[in-house]
Amino acid sequence: MRILAVFAHPDDELGCIGTLRKHAQRGDEVMLVWTTHGEMASQFVEHSHEEVRRIRQEHGDWIAKKVGATYHFFDMGDSRMTGSREEGLALARLYSKFRPDAVITWPDDHPHPDHRMTAKISFDAVTLARIPKIINEESPEPYEAHRSNIRFFQYISSAYSRPVVHVDITEQIDLAVETVEYYANFYKWDFTAERFKETRAQTGREAGVKYAEKFHFRSSYAPALEYLV
Repeated sequence: MRILAVFAHPDDELGCIGTLRKHAQRGDEVMLVWTTHGEMASQFVEHSHEEVRRIRQEHGDWIAKKVGATYHFFDMGDSRMTGSREEGLALARLYSKFRPDAVITWPDDHPHPDHRMTAKISFDAVTLARIPKIINEESPEPYEAHRSNIRFFQYISSAYSRPVVHVDITEQIDLAVETVEYYANFYKWDFTAERFKETRAQTGREAGVKYAEKFHFRSSYAPALEYLV
């Protein structure tokens, strides 16, 4: 399987880091995608955009190696995303290359506009990637339509009544904690590893395991059938 995690800023992926690691350990191909460099973080007030890109590439490289994934940064602009067709098309072309079986992203109603827009274009890209004329529009290189089944997952939102999927990350909890501490040291978060583990333990109790992550299952795009029966 190919698992694609699409988020707005580095550290957004912490909600599914154990799940991504678990898939990578199983032998699945995992890719982390960030639509921005998170350049509006207060740590970057005195940094040029080139410096931010360098630091974020280091963050992405470190996280991806820990997970066992590849990664890609877009530069759609921290706090400047609009959910435009152009943003969705850029992501659709990545779908065409990576050909994901599953996508994980933010919920549609998150307070941060970049998170909402990332969720929107992640979902839009599923359809855009299925249409050859669209993904090849004004493109100097050819893209192959990606029409295979894509299972679409989102972080939990109280606004949804969609099915909930729990993933047992008991064996991946130490890696998850390590990644939280990595970002906590950079951002100077007042968020302890024990507090993080307790949130995952609480989720685990819902599903009868020690530690878990959970997601809403939005939809599945299956290949077209020749006949109904």
